[in-house]
Amino acid sequence: MRLFHGSNIIGLDELKPHLADHDRPYIYLSTIKVVAGFYIANAVEKPYYWFPYGLDKDGIPVYFELYPNALREVSGGKMGSIYEVEADEKDVLPFKNIPCARLGTVPMKVINYTKISNAYEWFINEELESRLRVVRYGTMNKKQMNNWYRMIFDYIKSKDMIKTPECSYGKFVQGKFPHVWEQYEENNDRYVDLD
Repeated sequence: MRLFHGSNIIGLDELKPHLADHDRPYIYLSTIKVVAGFYIANAVEKPYYWFPYGLDKDGIPVYFELYPNALREVSGGKMGSIYEVEADEKDVLPFKNIPCARLGTVPMKVINYTKISNAYEWFINEELESRLRVVRYGTMNKKQMNNWYRMIFDYIKSKDMIKTPECSYGKFVQGKFPHVWEQYEENNDRYVDLD
């Protein structure tokens, strides 16, 4: 199966599993090239990831800007590569709740790659070619935004970030979504929607 992997490292001949936000080393792969591209432009440092996206009914990735100019801020000027591999089914695992994602368990030979000199420009081109949709900040209603805030809250709660507020994801949430962090600090049982 043809899979893609995005990285800010250019010139790899082989992809190797690395320890990230899971219990063992994996290669993060996708069946969709654009989704792999998100890994070039991560807003937070590893082992955390910030990719607010979903798939529409046609399987097209949809990036949600949850604050003004988010896509440009995260990806502008970022360089990297999108690598292609031909993976055997036995060497990949499905990624929970993300139908286009796979976890590679063994090293994989790169068969092709696309060098990205500016990730933001590449994403905008992918949007123009209808391979990506971007939902701009300010176009979502309160219910949609509260759903995203709740997901952020649930994630920081699941990672017990009250104990590690200086981690890259904690600092990111404190800076971009201070009301979510404040709710978490005050009462970390559940998120209360904004009016």
